[in-house]
Amino acid sequence: MQADLSRLVFRPENRFSAVLAQQGRVQLDADANEQVLIALHRDRTTVVDLVGGHGGPAGATGFGIAHTPKGRAPADLTISPGRYYVDGILVDAGVPRPGTPVPEETDADEPAAEPSGWTYWNQPDAHRDPEFGDEEHHLPDVPFLVRLAVTERLVTHVQDPSIRETALGSSLPDTTARVKVTWQVLPLVLEVGPRAGRDAVLAAFDEWVAASASTARMAARTERPSRVEDDPCVTAPDSRYRGPENQLYRVEVHRGGTVGDRADRPTLKWSRENASVVFGVASVEGAVVTLADRGRDGKLDLDVGDWVEVLDDAALARGSTAPLVQVVDVDSGGLLVELSAEPENGGGPHPFLRRWDHRAPTGRGARKLVGGALQLTEGGWLDLEDGVQVWFAEGGDYRAGDHWLLPARTLTGDVEWPRDARGRPLLRSPHGVVHHHAPLAWVTASGVQDLRNAFAPLATPLT
Repeated sequence: MQADLSRLVFRPENRFSAVLAQQGRVQLDADANEQVLIALHRDRTTVVDLVGGHGGPAGATGFGIAHTPKGRAPADLTISPGRYYVDGILVDAGVPRPGTPVPEETDADEPAAEPSGWTYWNQPDAHRDPEFGDEEHHLPDVPFLVRLAVTERLVTHVQDPSIRETALGSSLPDTTARVKVTWQVLPLVLEVGPRAGRDAVLAAFDEWVAASASTARMAARTERPSRVEDDPCVTAPDSRYRGPENQLYRVEVHRGGTVGDRADRPTLKWSRENASVVFGVASVEGAVVTLADRGRDGKLDLDVGDWVEVLDDAALARGSTAPLVQVVDVDSGGLLVELSAEPENGGGPHPFLRRWDHRAPTGRGARKLVGGALQLTEGGWLDLEDGVQVWFAEGGDYRAGDHWLLPARTLTGDVEWPRDARGRPLLRSPHGVVHHHAPLAWVTASGVQDLRNAFAPLATPLT
């Protein structure tokens, strides 16, 4: 999660059941967050053990699908309200609310009516518009499977101003962030015939889920000042982190793919602040961005030469990765920022600008940035800064958004990373983003076959 965190220390394999505060001690965000994640892991594991990978409560099972074929209007799906659990995560499609539409010619101060139900085109986390004519997001021809895609993303006061306590004033930072469950109902074309049975369709879906998972693995360490070993399983005793402050590095894949693909190789970016340096955007005019607020101090502000990305809710929903742009100039007030190119995003809901801290590599044999990001290389140590290095295992299939968190501490002069008994850094899968999937329906020319599961309440009447 891209919040201003000291570190995230929850590990299911530790089998901790609670975090206990001791009297007279300093209170840390990591301890409170670990308790939240312990409880969340327990609750979701319990749901999976009882319900299975996905299912909904009988009588209130949501995400039933009805298909409207293409006519004068694009093809559409109707999504029934209710609840559904995917990998233990509660996904709520809401309950339709009766309302009278507001006339188009009305006073701007009058309220707008809320949707009475969701469709493929107006679902809340997808941000689609059939009028744009974007064929990529139109429903395919039958047959196709309808799936429920679930992720969790961080929401700060930039996306939701109600999170911030206005009584504290604008000079103080926001106190907390939120984790939001986001869902999208999406089509998926499978390599099965239109007359395939339920078992065949579900088997093909399971194969797609397995194939879509990231296979990336990364290790981290601090380098030796005198010499860097070529073996990722060797950590020198005099290795050290040379930064002046404690940091939480975030190493994130910017463009996905495989290293073997010469035409479209994966790239990465990194931040020493867990990518939490974010500014709300008031407007975008060409390459000039007007920020809604300034950074809290010089360390959390923008400087000429910084690499940034401009995003909004629609871009996050699409999972798109636009080229990073560079800060060319910042006005004295800190609110007008000139960029090296016009950003591709920023016109959707809740636009914001995020700062990254990587720079173009220097020295002999250094590779140039690609779209403002670093080229991802495998099978060798890659320098970040201040002695921090990362290693990517060969043969990885990377997904945009794959990321790893590296706490770096000045007291130990090292990064906190799992090691084996001999002190060698271990290769780890990404810490996120975790994608969850569930099949909802199989749509053919003859109709819609429901693929959902339902469970009955455990309680029964006393006899």
